[in-house]
Amino acid sequence: MNARRWVLAAGVLALAGTAGAGFTGAAAQEAEERGIFGNNAEATVYRDAAFNGPAVTVTQAQSNMRLSWRIQSVRVRSGRWEMCEEPNYRGECWTVERDNSMFGPAFKGRWVQSMRPIGGSGGSGGTEPGRNPSLSGMAAEFYPAPARGGYRVLACANGNATTSCAKRSADQFCSSMRWRSAAREAMETVRGRVYLADVLCSNTGY
Repeated sequence: MNARRWVLAAGVLALAGTAGAGFTGAAAQEAEERGIFGNNAEATVYRDAAFNGPAVTVTQAQSNMRLSWRIQSVRVRSGRWEMCEEPNYRGECWTVERDNSMFGPAFKGRWVQSMRPIGGSGGSGGTEPGRNPSLSGMAAEFYPAPARGGYRVLACANGNATTSCAKRSADQFCSSMRWRSAAREAMETVRGRVYLADVLCSNTGY
């Protein structure tokens, strides 16, 4: 196994000298100031199968990883992860929650340019279970309780839930469902957490 690996978190890309080493120098100080060492979610993606070759470790949502190679294996140390082929969680996406030594088509791998923890790991998903039911028409689709990865989608993953933040979350959700944007959305509070509700996804806009 390649002894070196890259660590990507909070916008910091640093090279660890060995598989067990942490950040060094200025990168370590910046990472510590941003509080990334306490994050519960962690996954490492590898260029080659069987967890070999260049690798990048991610500990929180990354909207643009700028990888120049396909991913052929992934090791999930904690959390459940959504991985997407395009930046900003667009294009085809997959959910992984365990190690996979052969990710994607054999010997070809998959392009992954953005990934984020979902479910209870602090990503766009909450802790409330959800099945993502919908009613689909010719030009729109209605989601009364949007869910991703088996969990309800939070109205705002970071900070207080506001109407503007809920709009952005709804647009992102609709985009992940292959619609252009959200024509409308609402918020629902369940056990102290605020989730998206009654989201109408559309390609035309209303």
